[in-house]
Amino acid sequence: MGKHLVLVGGGHAHLPVLRQLGKMLGLGHRVTLVTPDENHYYSGMGPGMLAGIYTPEQGSFAVARMAERAGAAVALAVATGLDAEAHTLYLSDGSALAYDLISFNLGSRVATDLPDDGSCPVLPVKPIQRLLEARKQLLAMLPEGRKNLVVVGGGASGVELCGALWRLLRDARGHGEITLVGGRRLLADFPERARELALASLAERGIRILEGVRAQRVADQHVLLDDGDELPADLVLLAGGIAPPSLFVESGLAVGDDGGLLVDDTLRSLSYPEIFGGGDCISLHHNPLPKVGVHAVRQGPILAENLLAALEDEPFEQFVPQRMFLRILNLGDGRGLLQRGELVLKGRWAFLLKDWIDRRFMARYQG
Repeated sequence: MGKHLVLVGGGHAHLPVLRQLGKMLGLGHRVTLVTPDENHYYSGMGPGMLAGIYTPEQGSFAVARMAERAGAAVALAVATGLDAEAHTLYLSDGSALAYDLISFNLGSRVATDLPDDGSCPVLPVKPIQRLLEARKQLLAMLPEGRKNLVVVGGGASGVELCGALWRLLRDARGHGEITLVGGRRLLADFPERARELALASLAERGIRILEGVRAQRVADQHVLLDDGDELPADLVLLAGGIAPPSLFVESGLAVGDDGGLLVDDTLRSLSYPEIFGGGDCISLHHNPLPKVGVHAVRQGPILAENLLAALEDEPFEQFVPQRMFLRILNLGDGRGLLQRGELVLKGRWAFLLKDWIDRRFMARYQG
């Protein structure tokens, strides 16, 4: 008798699984995809969609359609609870799904919680489609005159978002001041050379950079900082660090220090062998990884093979993380900032390389 596999989320690590659905179903198993949206938006192109470099269609995967075409069921809902003992997943529409195997690829959420009084839009940059909402709102504001735009978060995402906002303003012939609240230090986990190049790139375009301060709350169309200063704000984007969803902690599963589902090197939960996961929502036992897309992409084929192996009671493969990996930031002005280990380079060719890598990845799953 076949087994029932439930896939929760249609992110980067589940894309290779979706391509294996025909094989799984052909072996007599059932599969259900749980996703809050029919499309999954690619984080690598998120700032580019905000800037208008890419359309929503270019930056998304039709995950629900992929599943349905293979013959799988689709539940358009959010996972709200898990009873691992009873093998039951609870959904936001009030329904429940029984499973034999379950795999999570829920991505991450913005960890920064910034209280606000509703005086201006305050948008976390996760899920990625929030950036499309931000673009729409900003374009509607621009005819009113000069706008104050604030990005909270000094990591790679904050740098890219500032570049994207600058590009949007330039192309829409709008006027505004962009301020980056960088926390303790801009690009703290990058080599110093990358930080210097990013600072110079933003500063030469008039983007204000604040380091050593943190945002505390939003009130009366101002961002209040912990040094007592206030920034006028018509739109605030929150990119201050990411964390896994709270579902795993709330469900009593073994989790890592960040609250991510704790898995072994076969991407299987340490609590329950029928639970798997990949991407930003997991924590690899004894080897916590930075939350970068390259790990989710590389986990995908291993996750697909191991889910098929679990369905068929066959041996598992091991995921071996890259010791060094490539990161390229889209600076928004047609240039990219490339970093691999201590190697740091900047130029138009770096953005073109990122664009080629992203488009090739998208084409693999958009056909």
